Amino acid sequence: MAKVLAYRYMALAGILILLAGGLVLLPKYEKHEGIKPEQLLSNVVSPERYISTDKLADIIINQDPSYLLIDVRDEESYNKYTLPNAINIPLAKLLDEDFEAYLNQDQYNVVLFSNDNFYADQAWILCNRLGYKNLNVLKGGVNKWFETIINPLKPTEDMPNSAFELYTFRKAASMYFGVAYPELFKKVKVAVVKKAPPKKVIKVKKKKKAPAEGGC
Repeated sequence: MAKVLAYRYMALAGILILLAGGLVLLPKYEKHEGIKPEQLLSNVVSPERYISTDKLADIIINQDPSYLLIDVRDEESYNKYTLPNAINIPLAKLLDEDFEAYLNQDQYNVVLFSNDNFYADQAWILCNRLGYKNLNVLKGGVNKWFETIINPLKPTEDMPNSAFELYTFRKAASMYFGVAYPELFKKVKVAVVKKAPPKKVIKVKKKKKAPAEGGC
């Protein structure tokens, strides 16, 4: 299984580089000249854009207002399950003018996510090509979120203390997001499990277009 995942991510890395190369060859439009091709390729191979599920869980639990979550999956997947307070901008509509204000802004740190990294990475490349700032990708996406936060695996006795500390955090986080543990209910008659806050759309003001130069 580990080998399969390794090959998959190697293939994904190759696809991302090809996509970046393809975007480099696209004609530059006057409205969005974007960054230089060399910088785009350098950004693509850098892992700095990724944010872990543990860090994101901590951000959500502490209600950090500086983060904006954007689900780039299709609307059907978004309606079935998404992260708390995430808004839906499907990859196919990412460059629509109606969504530009959410992506091309400096008010929030944007976290793009999909089921894994595939669509979120594509969204990141498109936005990075246009020169948009403060963009991150949730490493592993929703699949990794379920694996580490919603259903964390208990470490074995031979693992270091750090593994147990991480498990304690993840288990507490999963309870915050609505997971109930039967063994806890055996100890107390009533237990309150804090549910994930409902989704809400964060409105971002559109940037005013600069007046055209020239004229009489």
